[in-house]
Amino acid sequence: MSCCGTSLPGIRQNATIRPTVNRFFGDSIKGVSSVKVRSGGGFRAIWYTVKKGREAGGIWKLFKAMRSRNACKTCALGMGGQKGGMVNEAGSFPEVCKKSMQAMVADMQPAIESNFWIDTPVSELKKMTPRELEHQGRLIRPIRYRAGTEHYEEITWQQAFDTIADKLRATKPDETFWYFSGRSSNEAGFLLQLFARVYGTNNVNNCSFYCHQASGVGLQSTVGSGTATIQLEDLENADTVFIIGGNPPSNHPRLMTSLMHVRRRGGKVIVINPVRETGLIKFRVPSDPFSLLLGTKVATQYVQPHIGGDLALLWGIAKAVKQQGGMDDDFLRDHCRDSETWIKAISALTWEEIESKSGVARSEIESIATVYGQSKKAVFSWTMGITHHAHGVDNVQAIAALAMCRGMVGRPGAGLMPIRGHSNVQGIGSVGVTPKLKDAIFTALQEKFGVELPTTPGKDTLACMESAAVGDIKIGFSLGGNLYGSNPDSTFADTAMSNLELNVMLNTTLNTGHAHGLAQDTIVLPVLARDEEPESTTQESMFNFVRLSDGGPRRLPGPRSEVDVIASIAEKVIPDAKGVDWNTMKQASTIRDWIGAVVPGYGKITEIDKTKEEFQIDGRTFYEPQFPTEDGRGVLFIHDLPALKGTAQNELRLMTVRSEGQFNTVVYEEEDLYRNQDRRDVILMHSDDMKRFGLTHDQLVTVASDTGALKNIRARGYDDIRCGNALMYYPEANVLVSRYADPKSKTPAFKGVVIRIET
Repeated sequence: MSCCGTSLPGIRQNATIRPTVNRFFGDSIKGVSSVKVRSGGGFRAIWYTVKKGREAGGIWKLFKAMRSRNACKTCALGMGGQKGGMVNEAGSFPEVCKKSMQAMVADMQPAIESNFWIDTPVSELKKMTPRELEHQGRLIRPIRYRAGTEHYEEITWQQAFDTIADKLRATKPDETFWYFSGRSSNEAGFLLQLFARVYGTNNVNNCSFYCHQASGVGLQSTVGSGTATIQLEDLENADTVFIIGGNPPSNHPRLMTSLMHVRRRGGKVIVINPVRETGLIKFRVPSDPFSLLLGTKVATQYVQPHIGGDLALLWGIAKAVKQQGGMDDDFLRDHCRDSETWIKAISALTWEEIESKSGVARSEIESIATVYGQSKKAVFSWTMGITHHAHGVDNVQAIAALAMCRGMVGRPGAGLMPIRGHSNVQGIGSVGVTPKLKDAIFTALQEKFGVELPTTPGKDTLACMESAAVGDIKIGFSLGGNLYGSNPDSTFADTAMSNLELNVMLNTTLNTGHAHGLAQDTIVLPVLARDEEPESTTQESMFNFVRLSDGGPRRLPGPRSEVDVIASIAEKVIPDAKGVDWNTMKQASTIRDWIGAVVPGYGKITEIDKTKEEFQIDGRTFYEPQFPTEDGRGVLFIHDLPALKGTAQNELRLMTVRSEGQFNTVVYEEEDLYRNQDRRDVILMHSDDMKRFGLTHDQLVTVASDTGALKNIRARGYDDIRCGNALMYYPEANVLVSRYADPKSKTPAFKGVVIRIET
């Protein structure tokens, strides 16, 4: 049977280790070499550390920066804090990855000098790649662009504050939107959402609407809490770990140490992904000598459904578990709602429908169920391969149901683990950055501090973009991140943001949002990096662990603290706000007093700067099957399985992905080492699909969807992807992604885009 059928190849065995200089170091020195990278991590990662050290001004200088008592700036797995950088909550050292070094070295860049803005028109900025913009250096002075001019100009902080405040005072609150990056602190996030609400709007959004919002909604609806149900030690003590729709070796490399520990104890790792990712087959953990030299085999079973086939596969596993007698009937009866109806739905589902809609053979699904049925402690983890679908919430609910059917929630060593992206995206959500405040926070803010809050329904991120396009929203305010680069349908995003009368962005370096979608008046305010803050700040990991970052000396003159910038603007806009003294809000400790008083589970934060005691948030880790739902029981949902899209002869299903040299919208390197790609203007598809379309290697094609088209894209055969599916890089491929979003989470479907190849 051809690869486009349901039969799937097994895991490719890795070649024998050849310890030559080219084998270990060539890829990192000169980009991607002709030698295929057959494992993640390893000596290449060590050499990469040397390379980044040179960029930072020396290995010792980089080491000291990495070891400072600040939380890691990249993924939400979390490390650093009061135990010092490169240490996780279990005390393991060294815990470090390329992502953390990339972010740190970016913050150690020299300043963008004044002549740059004089010599470089916006038209030239538009031609720069995400990587080129990032590598221009640090922003150190406020800059302003006005429509009709050709250049940004440097302005003073006073000019910036006066312009922003005057415009906000003259604008209706609901004609503004406020967007928050997950790289900011809890203190800055809480303060800005408070400012927005006291100003009078609930158009308050964090970046999770474009990534893991489906996880929060799905988990909240099933177990009553929108975050991971486990701690780090539970993951390391599991005997079976599911990695669904993710690529941790590239995007969350520190997770590979935990998976190494699971495998060494004889545990199983089941990977579900349309693409065979090199680092999920074999990974060399640089800090472990044995793993470094011999490598760690990661996946014990690797299953490749079609893009969009996850929901059918998950239901298929549940059906197989039932047929094999693996259900925990007592748990379902005593601790789950609607279990009988759910079981009937599983029984009624046919194998024909499951196989056709998932692309996975019944025999392979049954083999997964057999492994799961033998497990005593299973952890289910997933990333945006699950959430970036039109049915992302359904996917998460199905994962939760699969865990609950064997009682794998509410016990040590087992549970649900969304692998979050940005280092504090979970904390930003915890402290109130959502259109609708949680009732407990809303009530506490009014009763304990006497503030007046709006009750109008706030708009989600995509709804704010739609409103900007038609002129209903006139001002945007972004705390970090790259809203333009994060949006689906980038042509529309450019138009919508260009329609704003004022757009304010707080950033450390340049990104594509500073070149595209510029408003009639665009102001960029340079802020300090986390480890440069004059006061300590806090961040929350994906394991619900709150860390304290000490901050540190500023590297460059000019940038200001995020908290200081926000409070200074708020003081000018609403100086007499009821219940709020903006001047005292310039102190992070004051903000923490407010957070501890109103955010459930955050009480210990009020003393954290004195005690230095980092803490696990109460009420989120479940070691007993008692859940914060209406009746204390888990909820099982029934879904209609979506038909497989993109099945016509001239179509493919596309997934947009990050590269190994990238974090979110930030591109640090053009090459994608683990996929052996030397550039980003490519579409990767199976060789059988190349033949079907009559394409040759590196032939220039136009990739088109119903939303947009990309010209001069290089078509490349890539047999690690399931036939009938294709891969392109985010954010460049966003022009192809429609604005249709999951109705339950408002998360756009960056995966499962139906495309056509035109020559």
